[in-house]
Amino acid sequence: MRKVKIIGVPLDLGQERRGVDMGPSALRFAGLNEQVRSLGIQVQDAGNVTVPIRETHSPGDPHAKYLAEIAEACRVHASWVLKTLEEGCMPLVLGGDHSIAIGTVAGVSQFYRQRGRQIGLIWVDAHADLNTPQTSPSGNVHGMPLACCLGMGPPELTNLFQAPEPVRSVNPRSTVIVGVRNVDAGEGRAALESGLTAYTMRDIDERGLRKVMEEAIAIADRDTAGFAVTLDMDFVDPSEAPGVGTPVRGGATYREAHLVMEMISDTGRMLSFEIVEINPILDVANRTAALGVELALSVLGKKIL
Repeated sequence: MRKVKIIGVPLDLGQERRGVDMGPSALRFAGLNEQVRSLGIQVQDAGNVTVPIRETHSPGDPHAKYLAEIAEACRVHASWVLKTLEEGCMPLVLGGDHSIAIGTVAGVSQFYRQRGRQIGLIWVDAHADLNTPQTSPSGNVHGMPLACCLGMGPPELTNLFQAPEPVRSVNPRSTVIVGVRNVDAGEGRAALESGLTAYTMRDIDERGLRKVMEEAIAIADRDTAGFAVTLDMDFVDPSEAPGVGTPVRGGATYREAHLVMEMISDTGRMLSFEIVEINPILDVANRTAALGVELALSVLGKKIL
């Protein structure tokens, strides 16, 4: 029997809009645990990583707000992810804003690095998340996590396990962004110069999602132990997922979002799965969290027939 451990990370320090700290509760309320068990998967819920409360801390550096607090939360979270894998369970991570992906990917990467392997990464998102403190227009760390995973961010976030010589969590040539449609100028340069592969919504429109996902999976799975998957719910069009921190029109349809998850599931190569940026304050009757549960079930193996 497959084993999944659910880890909630109710962090909201990475962005300005409040509410994503309630994302893990919204997903659990929508029946995540019970529905995953219905797939014949053994589920453990580890509860939530303790995270700092915004009102008790100062933003600090305006170019990387709440950097120390986010780094500490990600360090703790990364250790939880590492322990989860050591226990033979797959991490199912519930955010929180997207800065938590720094901890998720670092934990998965550390587990496989200790075994002489590298991992791939599929980043499903409307945004590139490739800013750094030097390029970010806002200083919000939730726009920097992919850069940090690639070793391009502040040292507090790029070396969570405090190795003598920092090692990036993932290699750009094994990293893929799917569904991007809102990119800052600095992020655009980083995407082009880093060596990662980015599939925009135009690529999906012109070439079709099936072809894009076949290529994305092949890239993330090439010469790796498998790949981590992180899903920002703003990948989906706001008409289907209104309760997200930074909605962008022109996103994936309901069925396109499911196809992405189903194709990933078919590979049997997913090492971890993460859902982020659900904001119940902005949602309608928990609709976005309910869709998040559906997509988690698809990526964990639920099929139509």
